[in-house]
Amino acid sequence: MEWLRDTQWLLWLAAALTAGLIEIVSLDFFFIMIAGGALAAGVAAALDVPVPLQVIIFAVSSGALLLGARPPLKRWAQNTPSEAMHTAALVGRSAQVLEEVTDRGGLVKLHGEVWTARPAPGYSQLEVGSAVLVTRIDGATAVVAPEPAPPASHFLEGNSTP
Repeated sequence: MEWLRDTQWLLWLAAALTAGLIEIVSLDFFFIMIAGGALAAGVAAALDVPVPLQVIIFAVSSGALLLGARPPLKRWAQNTPSEAMHTAALVGRSAQVLEEVTDRGGLVKLHGEVWTARPAPGYSQLEVGSAVLVTRIDGATAVVAPEPAPPASHFLEGNSTP
């Protein structure tokens, strides 16, 4: 049983790694606090602290991390702005009609790429060269609507082009 006493710190390290892997899946900042407690107990085991005290160190440090570090981490994660990615990032962008867009299809140039398109509900067709706004992406098809006209104040300020 000498080998068990000499390798207790490895068992705590394995527990910390396991909790860390579970945290990667859950992303709730719970298991990472358990992993921190296991690391603290592992350090205690490496310093040849008796097993009952290692368990107490694990429990106290895990509890302290759960109460002290987890709430601010959760607030930080909830306040971090999320960035739209992939096709969701294209919604709300302007596009240019390359081929008349009807219920049967059409083409638009969107973010430097040519996309198949169809008009948004309430619109029957969009003419070539018109500016449109992407309302959603449906598979590989952009659903588009005409861009709103600039406000009247734009023309009153001496601007001749929209």
